[in-house]
Amino acid sequence: MSNQKQIEECIREGLESYFSDLNGVEPAAMYDMILKVVERPLLDVVMKHADQNQSRAAEWLGINRNTLRRKLVEHRLIK
Repeated sequence: MSNQKQIEECIREGLESYFSDLNGVEPAAMYDMILKVVERPLLDVVMKHADQNQSRAAEWLGINRNTLRRKLVEHRLIK
């Protein structure tokens, strides 16, 4: 199984668990919640592997360095 498929399966299992835990209650604002839940660890791990180098991390992520910095502040990963 490829790494991409493993990540996809992890997300799928997490979502199934989320729906199971709702016990029939309707979810709300899932899209934004999921993006935030996935984005924070993504940024954290990428920054760790990029040795906290924002330019390198932004390049790896395929986003602008200023966008990365804004997201790091938003997720309280930097001040």
